[in-house]
Amino acid sequence: MPAQNHPAYPEELERCNYTLEYVGKALISAASKKERIDGDLERVRKHFNAENSQNYIDLIVNSTLKGSMDVKLRNLLTARNKPYFARIDFSENSHGTEKLYIGKMSLVRDEDQQIIIVDWRAPVANLYYEGRLGEASYACPDGRINGKLKLKRQFSINDGKLQEIFDIDITTNDEFLQAYLGASADNRLKEIVSTIQVEQNAIVRADMWKPLIVQGAAGSGKTTIALHRIAYLIYTFEKTFIPENFMIIAPNRLFLNYISDVLPELGVEKVKQTTFEDFAQELIGKRFKIRDANEKLVAFTNPKPTPEEAENNRLVRLCSEFKTSMLSKDILEDYIKTVEVNFIPNEDFKIGSKVIYKYEELNRLFINEYKMWPIARRINEIKKNLNTRLKQQKLSVTNQLHEDCDHMIAHLKTTMQESEERQSLIVKAIDERDGRLGKLDSYTKRAVNNYISKISRLSPFEYYCDLMYNKKIFENAVNGRINQELGGFVQDYTAKILKSGYIEIEDLAPIIYLKFCIHGMDEKIPVKHIIIDEAQDFSAFQIFVLKRIIRDSSFTILGDLNQGIHSYRGIRDWNDITENVFSDRRNDFLTLEQSYRTTIEIMDAANKVLENIKSRKVDKAKPVIRHGEPVRIIRKNSLGEIALDIREKMNALKSRSFKSMAVICKTMDECKAVFTLLSKYIENIFIITGKEDVYISGIAIVPSYLAKGLEFDAVFISNAGSDTYSQDELDVKLLYVAMTRPLHSLYIYYQGEVSPLLTQF
Repeated sequence: MPAQNHPAYPEELERCNYTLEYVGKALISAASKKERIDGDLERVRKHFNAENSQNYIDLIVNSTLKGSMDVKLRNLLTARNKPYFARIDFSENSHGTEKLYIGKMSLVRDEDQQIIIVDWRAPVANLYYEGRLGEASYACPDGRINGKLKLKRQFSINDGKLQEIFDIDITTNDEFLQAYLGASADNRLKEIVSTIQVEQNAIVRADMWKPLIVQGAAGSGKTTIALHRIAYLIYTFEKTFIPENFMIIAPNRLFLNYISDVLPELGVEKVKQTTFEDFAQELIGKRFKIRDANEKLVAFTNPKPTPEEAENNRLVRLCSEFKTSMLSKDILEDYIKTVEVNFIPNEDFKIGSKVIYKYEELNRLFINEYKMWPIARRINEIKKNLNTRLKQQKLSVTNQLHEDCDHMIAHLKTTMQESEERQSLIVKAIDERDGRLGKLDSYTKRAVNNYISKISRLSPFEYYCDLMYNKKIFENAVNGRINQELGGFVQDYTAKILKSGYIEIEDLAPIIYLKFCIHGMDEKIPVKHIIIDEAQDFSAFQIFVLKRIIRDSSFTILGDLNQGIHSYRGIRDWNDITENVFSDRRNDFLTLEQSYRTTIEIMDAANKVLENIKSRKVDKAKPVIRHGEPVRIIRKNSLGEIALDIREKMNALKSRSFKSMAVICKTMDECKAVFTLLSKYIENIFIITGKEDVYISGIAIVPSYLAKGLEFDAVFISNAGSDTYSQDELDVKLLYVAMTRPLHSLYIYYQGEVSPLLTQF
């Protein structure tokens, strides 16, 4: 309710003003400290001497202080506008009642260490998210604290003004949540912390060390909850981990930019944010030209392929499924065994005719004794063995040469009178001995390196090419586990792409795995916890590879199978992950069914489209109680008429303060055609291509396959005709993704006949 109408308004206004006043004082103090630290750091850098250890210590200390002070200043600037969002009154058993105000950061009064604001990540704050009035408890490092929760209160504070107050029992009341959900798309990502629901909170605070898999409906807050989970884990384990120990893997750079402001808003810096493609190339140590995966998707969704195109699409789909499968991993392992068996030269290690190490003995060491090492790294151990035994044999041969020479000289002295001839023969014997010793010394210096140089060590990419180019090697590795037709196509199709100078995203996990097993990783990876967003478009093999490479790591995996538009190379069943990746440890599986993004009318329409998936049971999203205008399905005679109608409706929506709007087309070609028409009427309209490094809010044209994860105030689907969206499962998912992007308004256009997915409306 409006703050002035609440009976506690005078008390809460006084508290709000007091907090804001203290935040202002803290800002002045922090700015002064920052200025001093910046000055100290500048002086250290200006007079830095690498040989002076104290200089180095001062640089590290001041850099660390600067980083923490920057975060504190940013938090205080945020708190100046919204210092807190909730209050709880908790009476611990046998203690008085504490009034705790919860915000995005903690604030402690310097003079007496009195808590002014409690960080939302603190253990006691869990009472706000999950506690009910009455008997309540929360877990903390000292154990479980029991008591009574006497009050839960929410606030809406904007620009330092106390605007609304709500007394609640559950996490949030409808009126407060409605206000949040009614906000524009530009602000929602940053404000979720005040409205985290019980089921979302369970994900945020889940056990870090158990793999967590989350099936979340469209609009259920998967991405923002994942980011809040990182912030929570960094706060909770601040003495154990640093932000650099956490990594987010997102579907593309555009998506990373879209979420980039959220972690700093939560007081978190330096978390690694990357795509699988970028991280894979970092691991492999080579940059590749990667084919645009969406080209394949466009081919698969062609409504009228020729018979040849249809057959090629079928085989390409099967090829992608194979290369991203755990069967592919097994075949790679068999190929690696072949590499291992043939790695050591099939010859003895000799000095002249003398055998120092028999091949069988070396190969046994290589395959059995050093099997804990990656294949290429075992060579160092073999080299040590060769050098050690060579030194022993060299000493033996050297002693023998000296002994033989001494015997010869003694024989000459006993059988010949002293003469020039005898002296000449003695000198000759010594020279022959020294010559042989010189040759021995020279040979032994080169012998080990000469033997090792016969080992052919290819790069991971070269090994992958070797597997794909050589039919005999490939057939031996496959060993009948896929049919001959598919095996031949996989090899021919992949070899053709590799020879063109490109690879596909499906090739990255196999190349990483070859590097890991044959060469090992070049350096220790600091990551300890990995969050994978839009995980339905990842394969079990990709996640398996990450788990093998980043040892002792933990995972949070979030996705929605209903939005699995790349299911031909992604996850079709979460059991693929639990059974093939995390079978060695217990894992948690949680679901988010509630959708908070869009209205009941839009979500109901999207769920009806989803009913066309027949291959599996579909878990539908449950929209929150927020009604809006009905979904409009509009028939027009041409794309030009559609563009004109979109322009008119966008102009009307702008008067309702809608800033973020999108025209969603099925393909990039359609995007370009729509852009040509709309750019005549709408300024600053742009196409999202997926190659952007910066996300720009405004009026966008976006292909359906790039719309996942994004949200807009209003969406216009430009062409939902029967020749665009068929009843194919991929078309169902693409249309579902497009329909679940808007917060408030959805308009669907078509020419001719409407898609069979929409005939029920």
